[in-house]
Amino acid sequence: MGTARGALIAVLLSVAAPVAAQTPYVAQSAPEPGVGVCPGGVCQPEALAGVFAALAATEAGTRDRPVHILQIGDSHTAGDRITGKLRVDLQRRFGRAGRGVLPPGVPYDGYAPYQVTVGQRGWVMENAPLQPPAGAPTPRTGLAGTRATGVRDAMMGFDLEPGVEATTLGVCGRGAANGSPLIVEAGGVGRELDLGGGRDEVCRDLPLPGGARSVRLVARGEGVVIDSVRLDGAARGVTVSNLGRVGASLRDLAVRDEATVAAELMAWRPDLIVLAFGINDGFDDGLDPAAYEALLRGQVARLRRLAPGASLLLLGAPDGLRNGAAGGCSADGLRAPPPKLAVVRDVQRRVAADLGVALWDWHGRMGGDCSADRLALGAEPLMRGDRVHFTSAGADWIGGILSGDLTGAYDRWKADQGSVD
Repeated sequence: MGTARGALIAVLLSVAAPVAAQTPYVAQSAPEPGVGVCPGGVCQPEALAGVFAALAATEAGTRDRPVHILQIGDSHTAGDRITGKLRVDLQRRFGRAGRGVLPPGVPYDGYAPYQVTVGQRGWVMENAPLQPPAGAPTPRTGLAGTRATGVRDAMMGFDLEPGVEATTLGVCGRGAANGSPLIVEAGGVGRELDLGGGRDEVCRDLPLPGGARSVRLVARGEGVVIDSVRLDGAARGVTVSNLGRVGASLRDLAVRDEATVAAELMAWRPDLIVLAFGINDGFDDGLDPAAYEALLRGQVARLRRLAPGASLLLLGAPDGLRNGAAGGCSADGLRAPPPKLAVVRDVQRRVAADLGVALWDWHGRMGGDCSADRLALGAEPLMRGDRVHFTSAGADWIGGILSGDLTGAYDRWKADQGSVD
């Protein structure tokens, strides 16, 4: 089995080169965070009491499973630079409990998640279309918005960095109608994983021998579908999962298949769900505020119904600028925020306050209006030239502010719990 496994890995890596290994974080010199509209960056922090209690139990050594934070969003989430900083900060304090949930295989060119190298060969990848019109047919996908369908001997590999070895593999998907198995190879052992008969979404967990640094999924026939992969470790601590689509809006989340999402959330048991949409919604000049508010309320209700044990956190839409604006706020006067971006933030703040959902003031913490331009013009730019996306240094900076605001809110909550006792 060892020789066969080595040959399998060699074929996989030679045909579809995995993403380059990631480098450790390096502290950056950056501006102080903006003040914003939420004290300490977080509005309604009491809505996070559930995840705070889970973190406190982890620190006390009384919790027997990881604290799972699941972020769903757009390109800011897909890139894993902001979530990567949040992950490394939380895991440094509370413990590294695995890499968490990932899309199946490589969902798009340039995919480069932290803590894991991903490669594939032979899987047919399908991404749900972005912002589909109402009633338009869309592929049946889960929260990743991507599905992988296997052909004979299709291979998918995940290589983990030291310290986040996997002791449990979770796969959500559907088995092949003809019964062709999915083979999981880890630690020199190959085993079949039963995903059912191909009609209903199922999520299966498989214990892995020891602490596996390398996991391979092999389709032995046609038709097996994988919607998501989860890699958990044995240690107590935190996992931070990031599921993002470049260009996604809240409307894209709304059309994810209900049965698939329900099965995933039941299997993943997130303690905190972070919704990180808004920038693409705000760049839509046709956005209707009332319809957007109804959509946001509906998605909050949906997540509360499907994941009743999870706290919810909205990331308010960040600053972003559009080119070609006359009399804009940028240094060259040619860029300005699209008008609907402020509308999105206003709806997010009102809905979060009304429904008792926590909200992080991303716009304020990065410096407010036109901060995207100022951050792009520093000696070490923190925003890219498009004034929408962060550089690697900028993502590290804003991710650090987010993690600091969340842990600050947690420390205040814990102090309040102590004063009540």
